[in-house]
Amino acid sequence: MVAKTFFGFEEILAQELRDLGALKVQVGNRMVSFYGDKGFMYKANLCSRTALKILKPIGTKKIRNERDLYNFIQSIRWEEYLNENDTFAIYTTVNSTIFRHSQFVSLKSKDAIVDKFRKEKGKRPNVNTDYPDLTINIHIQQDLCTVSLDSSGGSLHHRGYRTATNIAPINEVLAAGLLLLSGWDGRSDFLDPMCGSGTLVIEAAMIACNIPANLNRKEFAFEKWLDWDMDLFEKIEAACLNKTREFRHKIVGFDKAPSALRKAIKNVQNANLSDFVTIENQNFFESSKEVEDKLHMVFNPPYGERLELNEEEFYGKIGDTLKQEYPNTNAWFITSNLEALKYVGLRPSRKIKVFNGKLESRLVKYEMYAGSKKAKFQK
Repeated sequence: MVAKTFFGFEEILAQELRDLGALKVQVGNRMVSFYGDKGFMYKANLCSRTALKILKPIGTKKIRNERDLYNFIQSIRWEEYLNENDTFAIYTTVNSTIFRHSQFVSLKSKDAIVDKFRKEKGKRPNVNTDYPDLTINIHIQQDLCTVSLDSSGGSLHHRGYRTATNIAPINEVLAAGLLLLSGWDGRSDFLDPMCGSGTLVIEAAMIACNIPANLNRKEFAFEKWLDWDMDLFEKIEAACLNKTREFRHKIVGFDKAPSALRKAIKNVQNANLSDFVTIENQNFFESSKEVEDKLHMVFNPPYGERLELNEEEFYGKIGDTLKQEYPNTNAWFITSNLEALKYVGLRPSRKIKVFNGKLESRLVKYEMYAGSKKAKFQK
């Protein structure tokens, strides 16, 4: 199988899959390949925090032209995956000099499938791009064509808990990946000082408690497959829920906007995490650390793409607040404004290249040590 992910998350996804029990895990570009049975496919969809999709390849062949493509698609035993009364959709990605248009490949492949059914069954399945019974993924790399079934359906960042969002909310898979890259393991207090609709605090709580990432998701594509095994899925879900763990620290989200607070609280409730996550009406720049113990902070500050702000003043305030009010804190944040980082006035101990949508960004870490004179005086 193949798990697709964002740039920079390949290694953490590979480790996630190994921890879940995947075999022969290999890292690629924005993807990780692995082996597992049907039950593991269910488990990977349910539990992986950093996968966007889980694809199950069903055929690979070298092709030289459209006739080769048509014949190869027709050679697949589609009756094992699809009935003549079912619906299907095809999504194609192409990186090839033989084929330049993904839409052409999708149409040619659709023709091959429906022609085969017409010939063998006298009736053809229809295309339905909204709610297909089977989603087919075709990938052509130069002359190598791989046909896969999409076991996830909609992207796995659609966790199912987020019904209310702000402008440009952070993608749930991106949020989970940033948390894992930051080393968040649930062994300290956690703060998102600019929490927006609450995605980072919710993902942080699910990691801390080892709750399956997609427990609240409405459906997976494999539930419409001909070999769907509900009993097996329910067993796997129950086994995963038995591995949840206790969390004895605090997870807090700050935001100063009342509309954001309402949305965050609603989303935390939807995720059934109100016992673990507290949302507070608080301006980070007027806050200070409440306990002496270690604090883990991860946040996604607003940026020029979605909000007009004075970058020098804003990033300067981030640095000042961390320096003066948050001793004994590992503070991480993501920004696409690489120039503005110089206004923070602190030297980051780590910079990790990531993408927020199409924006090249950096996940930066600032280590605020305990024991400065100022911190002691304030205590």
